[in-house]
Amino acid sequence: MKFPAWLADQLLALQHFPPPAGYQQTIQILRGLRLTTICQSARCPNLGSCFAQGVATFLILGEVCTRGCRFCAVQRGQPAPVVEDEPFRLLQAVRELHLKHAIFTSVTRDDLADGGAGHFAQVVRTVRLGAPGITIELLTPDFQGQAEALESVAASRPEVWGHNVETVPRLYRQIRPGASYQRSLQLLAQIKDLAPEIVTKSGLMLGLGETPDEVYQVLKDLQTAAVALVTLGQYLAPSGAHTPVVRYVTPEEFDHWGRTASEMGFCGVAAGPLVRSSYHAGELYRKVALP
Repeated sequence: MKFPAWLADQLLALQHFPPPAGYQQTIQILRGLRLTTICQSARCPNLGSCFAQGVATFLILGEVCTRGCRFCAVQRGQPAPVVEDEPFRLLQAVRELHLKHAIFTSVTRDDLADGGAGHFAQVVRTVRLGAPGITIELLTPDFQGQAEALESVAASRPEVWGHNVETVPRLYRQIRPGASYQRSLQLLAQIKDLAPEIVTKSGLMLGLGETPDEVYQVLKDLQTAAVALVTLGQYLAPSGAHTPVVRYVTPEEFDHWGRTASEMGFCGVAAGPLVRSSYHAGELYRKVALP
């Protein structure tokens, strides 16, 4: 499918030649603390502009995923053991980057009994203790729907708990083998049962072959699960080996979905070709947190 000129222009606008000082500083901090980000592993198009502002979404629990979602650039295979001092290195990065809103995500770790839930909880507790006043956002895998795993993360009380449905249920077998649309919806609903004060969030990629009716139904399902924040962005294939783009959604269509989601009652919506799960995450959270 031909790459549209308007999207090429948007991508070009995100590039910095040479990279600004803030970008290099962020890279140096991450390297020095032996940390990585989903921005790097998933080849996010916003990486340059976010790193230039000292903003990053930390990738915890390693860089190797036990699943093989066909839209994702993260490496699949057998992960390494959990590194116990990672929460403390993350705290140091939060301090050095002067973050006010920290975001942590992970690969899927089906090899771990709790899916890595206990490590997520430890990260939240460590960062909260060492950086008072910070707000914390998580973007977690589904933990295979284990109730105890969800309870462990909920007990750490992040301000925002995100879990992406990614696409419409019809495309799950093709795009997200090993995942379950209903399990993801149930997880989002359970979070609110466990800790009503946690703001829930989910994201959806467009351009994979979904229909408008299917997108609208996903938004309705997310509302039923009491999700407050939603992001919608264009799927961009990381390589020729990944699921190809079926269609490039125009900015006007994204504006339509942004208005639709807002009119449906979502507290915060980000919709656009280059929107990703953590896109302006602090600003989106403040739409809920501030009166």
